[in-house]
Amino acid sequence: MTSEPTWKHYLTDYNEGLGLVYERFVLNDFLLHLKGQYGFQSVLEAPLYGMAGVSGINSVALARVKCPITLVDDNAERLAGVERIWSELNLPATFTLVEDWSRLPFPDRSFDFVWNWAALWRLPDPGDFLRELVRVANELVFVAAPNPAQVGYLLRKYVVEPEFVNEVNERWTDIGLIRRQLQWLGVEILDQGVLDVPPWPDTVMPASELLRRLGIKSMKLDAQFTGEGWRWSTMDYYLGKQPDLYDRVMKYAWLDRVALPWQLKQVWAHHRWVLGRKML
Repeated sequence: MTSEPTWKHYLTDYNEGLGLVYERFVLNDFLLHLKGQYGFQSVLEAPLYGMAGVSGINSVALARVKCPITLVDDNAERLAGVERIWSELNLPATFTLVEDWSRLPFPDRSFDFVWNWAALWRLPDPGDFLRELVRVANELVFVAAPNPAQVGYLLRKYVVEPEFVNEVNERWTDIGLIRRQLQWLGVEILDQGVLDVPPWPDTVMPASELLRRLGIKSMKLDAQFTGEGWRWSTMDYYLGKQPDLYDRVMKYAWLDRVALPWQLKQVWAHHRWVLGRKML
């Protein structure tokens, strides 16, 4: 029997875990920083998936500061679920279904800011998609990818879940490749760096599941990551159900916030990113 994709589970269960909520919050802060620095308006996030947990809510922080948001997916069921979630948040957005990522249904220069968080390696032809992303950009292009040099990635690949590499194209975790591709497409690179640098490794699975796969059996440890009170939900924060969640989570952000060169952080960083401006 085939198990249900995890994205289906999180369309109704908003308990994502501490690591995902942390990732979302540091991303929110970074997107708002870019908004303040560059003053863009219209936003395209495509594809809307890439981060685990609740699909389609990466652009919520920008919607809350009145940026018009367009979200794109190739799965009708997931897109409908995301549209319902945005309705629950009482935020406007445009939801677009595509069949071919190499042909986005938008005119040239449709959006001030086009971006993607860690989904390139799941696409059939990331190079063709980047060409389209640049085509519909009017100004800024932001792309992030999982960091394959990070300790948790290596643990996942070689110890706890080596089969995941059969579902992705690891070549597109190479941020240098992404940067060169964008430059070839006429994008001037403005900045690059790392993001999502908490004091734990990134294995893309709940801590309790990681302990199980490592063969560590401890009721005391397991109790720290499961059970009553262990609820971490970005949606609860957005809906006002956990107003103190940001402060509780971001106390772990000292590595993200410390003033060190990103090159030093990348051994532990979960993601690398590149930001560029489309040249005339």
